[in-house]
Amino acid sequence: MSIQSQSAPLVFGRECLDTLTASASASVRLRKNLDFHAAPAHPAQRLLNAVEPGSYVRPHRHVRPLKDETVLAVRGAFGVVFFDEAGGVAKTAVIRPGGDFIGVNIPASLFHSLVSLESGSIFFESKAGPYDPQTDKEWAPWAPPEGHHDAPEYFATLKALFQAELGV
Repeated sequence: MSIQSQSAPLVFGRECLDTLTASASASVRLRKNLDFHAAPAHPAQRLLNAVEPGSYVRPHRHVRPLKDETVLAVRGAFGVVFFDEAGGVAKTAVIRPGGDFIGVNIPASLFHSLVSLESGSIFFESKAGPYDPQTDKEWAPWAPPEGHHDAPEYFATLKALFQAELGV
């Protein structure tokens, strides 16, 4: 979903978040974004991203210069995982509104992933544009792609990093 360029400010709240969550819940990938930029070519990519538990976000990095990514939790909770070059877990954090950590700035070229820890979780993301799906991400070679038969097992290892948060 994208919001077209407009001349009036856009004020959004709970209804927008609920609609976005419903769209994410109904999608095959269990996620849905709402772009605030008018087009992929815009130099500032700003969006809300609803991610439901069970959505596997394959570890990736943004290798192009100036592609640092800032993520702020708007609702729910996310486990953030940072990896070294070989795929080892270098650091984890839990972000949530009102929590000890509410967001993260991810330097370009750092492998990372997110795990939705609660239904209805949404984050705000900002990074430099333009967005080109061919060059935006470099997938971690040690992590299986979405839909691969090894993906569920790998995703389970990511979720296990946040067992305490998940109440397991």
